[in-house]
Amino acid sequence: MIGLFQRSIENREKIIIFYIDNKNQVTQRYIQVINMNTQSLTAFCYWRKKVRTFKLENILSAGPIRKKVGA
Repeated sequence: MIGLFQRSIENREKIIIFYIDNKNQVTQRYIQVINMNTQSLTAFCYWRKKVRTFKLENILSAGPIRKKVGA
């Protein structure tokens, strides 16, 4: 996951994460990582339309956004 977060920072790529919020609910977020340290990452959250901080320990999974092919 760390490599994916680094790539999001370097290439300004949007990624998807599944995250446990402060109410213990699992949420799906589309984010673009701005900065990262050993405990958290700062990212623009497209759902909240704000810069948010996410604890790394609360991120369940992360992945690239799949682009739709053809239509």
